[in-house]
Amino acid sequence: MYITTVPNRNSPPAILLREAYRENGKVKNRTLANLTHWQPERLDAVRRALKGEFDGLSGDPTSGPIFGVLFALKHLADEIGITQALGKSQEATRALFLILARIAHGGSRLSAVRWAQQHAVQDLLGLSVFAEDDLYAALDWLAKEQPKIENRLYETYVKRSGQPPALVLYDVTSSYLEGAHNELAEYGYNRDGKRGKKQIVVGLLTAADGEPLAVRVFEGNTADPSTLATQISLLKEQFQVREVVMIGDRGMIKAKGKAALSEEGLKYITALTNAQVRTLLKESVLQPELFDTPLTEVDYEGKRLIVRRNEAVRAREHHRREDKLACLREKIEHRNTFVATRPRADAHAGLHQLERWVKRHKLSAFVTLTLHERLLTCRVDEGALAQSALLDGCYTLETDVRVTQMDAQTVDARYRDLQKVEHDFRTIKTGFLEVRPVFLRNGSRTKGHVLVAMLALKITRLFEDKLHKAFRTTDDDPNALTLDDALLALSRIIYLQSEVNDQRFVRLTRLDALQTSLFKALGLTFPNPSAKAL
Repeated sequence: MYITTVPNRNSPPAILLREAYRENGKVKNRTLANLTHWQPERLDAVRRALKGEFDGLSGDPTSGPIFGVLFALKHLADEIGITQALGKSQEATRALFLILARIAHGGSRLSAVRWAQQHAVQDLLGLSVFAEDDLYAALDWLAKEQPKIENRLYETYVKRSGQPPALVLYDVTSSYLEGAHNELAEYGYNRDGKRGKKQIVVGLLTAADGEPLAVRVFEGNTADPSTLATQISLLKEQFQVREVVMIGDRGMIKAKGKAALSEEGLKYITALTNAQVRTLLKESVLQPELFDTPLTEVDYEGKRLIVRRNEAVRAREHHRREDKLACLREKIEHRNTFVATRPRADAHAGLHQLERWVKRHKLSAFVTLTLHERLLTCRVDEGALAQSALLDGCYTLETDVRVTQMDAQTVDARYRDLQKVEHDFRTIKTGFLEVRPVFLRNGSRTKGHVLVAMLALKITRLFEDKLHKAFRTTDDDPNALTLDDALLALSRIIYLQSEVNDQRFVRLTRLDALQTSLFKALGLTFPNPSAKAL
């Protein structure tokens, strides 16, 4: 018996169940049933049964390895050029596994080994059984090959965008370490709020659109501006960039950094600190009323100063200061009530406590606390308060880019692009990729670990961009499919295992509606789900 499709000239084709037989030595066919109105899955089951796929089937199928997660992430890595940049060696394939596991799993190398046992690693990556030490060796290999890998990815980015980046963004963060024996660990400016823990410093270089280009790891006590020389060398020597504008925040590009960039023929965009702006106001280079205009430019010592006030930030700072003052008055009232009802209470102790609170919340420039006959009072110097609030929401950019190359509006917009790097750091440090805390001792492995996070970030950005285009109607759409949602849907695509005549067969589960939409959004083609022998 077999199923055949018979075309009809003016109607849908007929799907018939037929039987072939011999009569007087001739092969003939007869129709047993019309299956035209059967569901496609029922038709497929009958076809497979007629082919003998279920002959000797023992028991119900059991769930096998997870297929969908690594399948999708591997294709994204191929698309963005990471697989090609890594190469085809065994170390490269294990490094690719670490990158994909960082996105879908996180955790340590040991937990990644256990995670691999639940996924189709052999089928999709060609990796046989491996241990934790193999993954540590992959980190060593990544650290050694990092410049070559970054160069290949840079060339891919240039080919995709059509030209080398004219602007690069650079920012620095720190990440704390567990333990005290990491070769790069030092005490330094702590951004994580983890007192008593040593740290490393991480510098991320991206193109103007936020695409990561390179990452470097420094000792934990390295000052932010000191990392700039490494990035200049990276741009000039590794990427062979001859003309580019580097954009860094006010703590990054300082006097020495500006001089180093100029010496190498590179331009910069940065911001001035509040102290520098107040000095320029005192010297009448800038006037307070300049910040009241939408965007103003001033020439100063061969540089362009671009001044602006963000009204939303100004309002937020005003409300924050008012809230602090209201909280202070409430604390003073509570303390005075406490002292009045308890004759033995130490009034000076309350004064010292609130003075520390005022200092900690940066109100001491215009707030004075006094104690008179056990009564605490607060005086606000309105002039000092106005002076303190003078630069609320104000910022001043400095650049040596010529106005013919970039107008003030563009300079301001490009500086605000640094938020993309800050978003990437949040993704790497505390968000989806969760690179910290770092449980490593070896310096090269630490660098390899951070490179894994950067390469995972490139895939994550592509993944999120495709999801955004396919599933989000507005930027604040609450029903948009998140990366976690997508990975959960992909994790339900598994192999089903069956025993037929003492031989093991596997086949893929079929896609549901969400998974079908997800594959379409990612530009993936689902492989043939028919059974295959193992």
